[in-house]
Amino acid sequence: MMKTIGLIGGMSWESTVTYYQIINETVSRELGGLHSAKILMYSVDFAEIEECQSSGDWAKSAEILGAAALNLQKAGADFIVICTNTMHKVVPEISERINIPIMHIADATADALIAAEVKTAALLGTKYTMKQDFYKERLTARGINALIPDDNDVEIVNNVIYDELCRGIISPSSRDEYVRIIAGLKQRGAEGVILGCTEIGLLINADCSPLPVFDTTLIHAEKAALFSVGKRRCLNE
Repeated sequence: MMKTIGLIGGMSWESTVTYYQIINETVSRELGGLHSAKILMYSVDFAEIEECQSSGDWAKSAEILGAAALNLQKAGADFIVICTNTMHKVVPEISERINIPIMHIADATADALIAAEVKTAALLGTKYTMKQDFYKERLTARGINALIPDDNDVEIVNNVIYDELCRGIISPSSRDEYVRIIAGLKQRGAEGVILGCTEIGLLINADCSPLPVFDTTLIHAEKAALFSVGKRRCLNE
């Protein structure tokens, strides 16, 4: 029996659209016919979440997302997928509020990197994902070294995410900046690049990247779909 996926989206809604599409395309591919995914979605107001991020009020953001996860559980979700990298910072607090599992995006990404035999990866994302340990430590635990840009480039990557990509703005000049930053990380030894914000895939893909691309949105969504239809026996497989 197909499991019901509980999506927590809206961070931003631009990338949540991709989650919905990839999950349904994967289920259709795996099961054929007219099959589509069983999905429950709770889409938050990203302005509230971003305010928590910028003010450092992670406890409040955990309350908001924890309430969303609990509502999805009550509605019948079998497991939770949080459609953002940064807010996995509060996964431990969310997990305390529910008794269904959360599919962690960093674990899914680590699986893909290991399968590709990548041991050192460039990590692009929000400044929180790049500079704090909550994400990188899960990669390190799997034997993967994450390289991040210098402070100036961290700000460039972060600003493009919030000022452009989350607003649906795709700028060729920003793409050029990202390509430059990825090339610099390649020179430092990166073997692949983690698109560690779910919006970056709107700007960067394999055709323009100097490194093999590991798009966390696509990786996470596909793994959720495969687990939901029984093609993966456990969340960590």
